[in-house]
Order: sequence, then C-alpha cells, then structure tokens
Amino acid sequence: MSQASVPPVPAFVAPQQYLRSPNGLAMAVVILLAVVAVVDLLAVAAGLNIRSLLGGGLENDFATYDEAEATLADNLYGSAGALQGVTTLATAVVFIIWFRRVRLNAEVFGPSMQQMKPGWAVGAWFVPFANLVLPRRIAGGIWTASAQTNTDGSRRTVPATVMNLWWGAWVCSLVFGRYASRQYMKAEEPQEVMDAAGQLMVADTLDAVAAVLAILFVRKLTRMQGERAALGVYPLTVQPSAGRAH
Repeated sequence: MSQASVPPVPAFVAPQQYLRSPNGLAMAVVILLAVVAVVDLLAVAAGLNIRSLLGGGLENDFATYDEAEATLADNLYGSAGALQGVTTLATAVVFIIWFRRVRLNAEVFGPSMQQMKPGWAVGAWFVPFANLVLPRRIAGGIWTASAQTNTDGSRRTVPATVMNLWWGAWVCSLVFGRYASRQYMKAEEPQEVMDAAGQLMVADTLDAVAAVLAILFVRKLTRMQGERAALGVYPLTVQPSAGRAH
C-alpha cells in the first residue's frame, strides 16, 4: 500500500483539565432536594392548619376560638418556615458545588459550547434579577456538551424538557414565594392572614414540584456526563472561545 493511500489519523487533544466525577455530589443533592420537598409539604400542612383555625373562628365570630391552639399552630407554621430556610440553604450550597463540578467537566467535553467562563457557574446565582436567566444559560451549555457522545465530533440531541421544566418551576416558585411572603408579613386581619397563608401554600407546592424536577435534572445530567466521560477521548472539533463573557 502506498503512503498516499493511508487514511489520515484523526486529531485528538488531551483535555486541558481532568474530569472529576459528579456522582457523589449528585447523590447528596438528590437527598437534600428530597428533604426540601418533604419540608415543603409539611409547610403546606401547617398552612392548612392555620387556615382551618382561622376559618372556624370567622364562622362563629371567634366565639369558640382557642388561643392556645392558635398559638401552637402559629409556632408550628413558623418552625416549618425556619426548617425550610435551613434545608434550602444547605441544598443550595451543595447544588452549586455540583453545578460547578459539571460545568468544569463541560469545559473538557466542549469548551466552545460554553458561553460563559466556569466561575459564572457559581457567580451567576448571586446576581440580582440576572440569576433568573444566567444559570439556565450555563446549564444549557453544560447539557449540550454532555450530550456529545461520538469520538468523531458528531453529537446526539438529548431533549432538554426536564431541564426546562425544572427551571420554569424554580423561577415561578422563587418569584411567587417572595410575593406571598410579603403578603403574609403585611397581613393583619384574620381574612388577610388566611389569604396570605393560601398563597404561601401555593408557593410551597411549587417549590416541592421544582425540587422533584431538580432531582430528575441532576440525575439525568450526571448520567449524561458519565456516559460522555466513558468515551475516554476528546475530539479536536472546537475553536478557541475568545468571545465568552468575562
């Protein structure tokens, strides 16, 4: 066989950084998200109790209103809210660490698909108003890079339905939850408290739904990265990403 007939050897480059498994972090995030969903449902139950007591009092002009029972119900509602704050904070910390991990892996899989630098995987969550958009933009780049499965550079399309549903539910929960919380803080009359408690119950339900969808998103993206990493080679199919956001 002549030298001219030998097919060219595909060009591959070694990754600029090592891949790190997100599996352990993903498991921790999934567990914490499940706890968040359960605590949200407990808050819904506490809200129902508040509404039931106030509704019964309004029916008979509070003639049989039990002040001790009402205080206990209010304390339980407050405790549920405090527990929500603690679990949400813990989950947010671990989720962002996992998010950064999969973003760094995406830098190996497909750096040209990432529109923002890796540091934004953390920073984007703390920019007011922009945090309703930027993390989803980053997640989209990670998703696309993680779906690349062929060593020749061709890519498969993985529907992003679960990611879009999670993000939509989370944004709705965040925005409506803040509104409902302000209404509850301003409420003074029994009917106002009942109405605000009902709004908080809707917000808590949305948050529980968002937590469940986040579990599906985390599991799916983590599995995609495992499949992509199993290839073990990284095709030279990208150009330097000089136009990324700084």
